[in-house]
Amino acid sequence: MKRLIWDTIKVFILFIACTSLFFFGLRMLSAEYDNHHRYDPPEGPSVKVFNSEQTLIDRLDLFFRLGE
Repeated sequence: MKRLIWDTIKVFILFIACTSLFFFGLRMLSAEYDNHHRYDPPEGPSVKVFNSEQTLIDRLDLFFRLGE
């Protein structure tokens, strides 16, 4: 009976250690990506993707042609 209790305690301690390692690893990753600025203006030879000179008719025509 003592052996069963000791084995259960070892599994519980291993579970707590692995869970803590996973939790703190996720917190470190989260802290790393919180400092990452995704919406900085692009640097270098960037190309403007959106053409704002399209009329509503042109946009509807493209919408219906592509079937979206």
